[in-house]
Amino acid sequence: MAADETVRLSAGENARRMRERFSRTCDLITRELRIGGFPAFALMLDGMCDEEKITDSVLFPLLRLPVFDDVQTLLIAVEERVYTGMSVRAETDFEASASALAGGSLLIFLERSSLALVFSVQGFAKKSVGAPEAEINERGGSEGFTDLAKDNLSLLRRRLRTPCLVFERLELGAAGRTDAYLCYLSDRVSPDLLRGVRDKLKKAKLDAVLSVDYLRAFLDKEVPSLFSSTGFTQRPDMLAGKLTEGRVGVFSDGCPFALIVPYLFIDYFHSLDDYIANPAYAFFIRALRIVCFLISVLLPGLFVAACDFHPEVLPPNILLDIAAAEAKTPFSLAFEAVAIHLIYEIVREAGLRMPKTVGHAVSIVGALVVGDAAVNAGLIAAPMLMVVAFTAISSAVISKLHDSVALIRLGMILLGGYLGFYGIFLGCGLLLADICSIKPFGVAFSAPFSPYVRVGQLDAIRRANWRTLGKNTVGTEDLRF
Repeated sequence: MAADETVRLSAGENARRMRERFSRTCDLITRELRIGGFPAFALMLDGMCDEEKITDSVLFPLLRLPVFDDVQTLLIAVEERVYTGMSVRAETDFEASASALAGGSLLIFLERSSLALVFSVQGFAKKSVGAPEAEINERGGSEGFTDLAKDNLSLLRRRLRTPCLVFERLELGAAGRTDAYLCYLSDRVSPDLLRGVRDKLKKAKLDAVLSVDYLRAFLDKEVPSLFSSTGFTQRPDMLAGKLTEGRVGVFSDGCPFALIVPYLFIDYFHSLDDYIANPAYAFFIRALRIVCFLISVLLPGLFVAACDFHPEVLPPNILLDIAAAEAKTPFSLAFEAVAIHLIYEIVREAGLRMPKTVGHAVSIVGALVVGDAAVNAGLIAAPMLMVVAFTAISSAVISKLHDSVALIRLGMILLGGYLGFYGIFLGCGLLLADICSIKPFGVAFSAPFSPYVRVGQLDAIRRANWRTLGKNTVGTEDLRF
């Protein structure tokens, strides 16, 4: 280790170097002290530390120490008498000390000691634990992950009270140096899966990790795909269930979501309520979600293909009504479907980005403009508007797949408008090939259907009762090719 990367023996020199390291910021606070007869410097960033904890647990006991002749004896006394909790460490690396200071720790440099005392006294503002806003369940728990990773780890630890639950800390981002955490059950995770996730995260070249979603691109397969093989959740109970199946969870500080690796295609159609409801009803709801996925992907394209190329598949009465409505509009069916699809995405995006106090206005304007006004003006036919509206409602049932469904639906409309049913069949073949080609860390994205895993069928579309599920568990090793 180079000399300029270590903590030096002079406390004043170390404090000067740290002030130079943070020379452009105004929130660095430095205080000169005398501890045990030795000059010392304390440094912290304003607003990042708990000042009451610093005063009561660190500074007050330090200033009451008697005079020592030897700095090593003083360090032993500090270790034994000051901040007797488990959140104090000695750091010899200067850059690591600077990183700890930036993370909200208190640094103390002692004269004649090449160690920086790092006290974990973080006290910055944070969001309290609340209900998960992104995953609403009828009878599940009401706690969701927060922006602080340590709180999220404790929420998960409360649900899996076993020494096999392991948390590994990684520091990611060349500039931001964000703390990321791997979590897994050591007795259930596959060593190959764990090694692959760890290696890919360590090789991630990022300046900062402002959200855990930044890491999805590094954990997904390298070949482009419309689907992601990493899922996300805001619920600690959902993540705990996936860890018991041998999956790996990934947190990052500052993000209230956790990644689940690997995430299978069938997982997109599961929810926590499925495991609370009656097995027969859970099967019905899961089948309904799959039907909604097919409707949201195929219905507009099938409607365009049937009207333009295969009118014989429609009942005569319905066909006459559609023809009469389309005769009043100047655009083709394919153009109408694409236009309404894009308008819906614009309205949805505006509703997401606008403040909640005025967000309802977007829905009202969208309903008036895209609905009644467009039909009365003869720009859009009512049947096409109904098809796209029903498609939009179906896609809301599988909200986690919205990004993929939006693109697939647009492609199906274009294929149906140019090639008819043959184009739809071609699109379905390409979609199936895409799903079957994904193998995150050797685990089949299409499992437990391809490859067929018999025990996996107990919790795929059908959910067996807990007496059966408790006796039969399936892990990631069972889902490999």
